[in-house]
Amino acid sequence: MKSKICVFDFDGTLTTCDTLLRFIPFACGRWAFWWGMLLHVPLLVLMKLGLYDNGRAKERVFRYFFRGMKESMFNNLCDSFADANDDILRPEGIKTLRQALAEGHEVVVVSASIDRWVRPFFKSNLTPSQPRTPAPSIIIIGTQIEVRDGLLTGRFATPNCYGEEKVRRLRQLFPELSDYRMIAYGDSRGDRELLQIADEAHYKPFRSSSQPQA
Repeated sequence: MKSKICVFDFDGTLTTCDTLLRFIPFACGRWAFWWGMLLHVPLLVLMKLGLYDNGRAKERVFRYFFRGMKESMFNNLCDSFADANDDILRPEGIKTLRQALAEGHEVVVVSASIDRWVRPFFKSNLTPSQPRTPAPSIIIIGTQIEVRDGLLTGRFATPNCYGEEKVRRLRQLFPELSDYRMIAYGDSRGDRELLQIADEAHYKPFRSSSQPQA
């Protein structure tokens, strides 16, 4: 019998919101967030119309808000963001993820969001009654950022982890992916290619049993 690998999208699947749009006001303040987004409205409209690349648009927004920030400060913000926003996690999603861990399956969270603010949500053994401890059995794949001399450049160090890039990154870690029975959970166009290669695909699986979409 094949070993199982359970692959979860993060934003919208395990959470009730897009964490980029939650993280920016958390890190920069609401007024700075709304002003920055207003400046990028033409770009975002072009992206929604399919006339501008999703990853490039996201990188430009990220660069506007975070270029020049100290890496240490950004990492601290990511940790604090996870601590302050446990409520965005979908209970049934975390329950399913916890069950996969308990059964000894490989568990991967793959997200277009920046990996540095996704990872702290899983720096625990997912047992609410116990303090946070490292959980190395959960693999986090996300968009990585470029850092030079301890400062964020605002550029991405990897392609935006969206669509086919999710599959490519997953195959990097698991070259023999066909040796596994893969169960995938996703909720958007960015998960289509991931769901297509899964032996068992679940689209928007945790919506009915969690909080309303933010």
